Amino acid sequence: MDEPVDLDALAPLTDDQLYVQRATEKALHEMVLDSIRHDLEQQPSPLTVLTAARNWCSRITAAAEEIARTKRSTA
Repeated sequence: MDEPVDLDALAPLTDDQLYVQRATEKALHEMVLDSIRHDLEQQPSPLTVLTAARNWCSRITAAAEEIARTKRSTA
């Protein structure tokens, strides 16, 4: 190895650190879902709500496939 490993970074997280990490992840998840929900609520009809939802699903799936492809190529 060219660089020394930071053993402090490998130490297990404390309960407080785990709590903060979970709370942060939950808050991010809720913000994303609330953003999508807001977009769907702005649609003028049931059909456009469903169309927008399908578009969100397609975009999320495309992003996931791109990220997975990148992770496979760097693994």
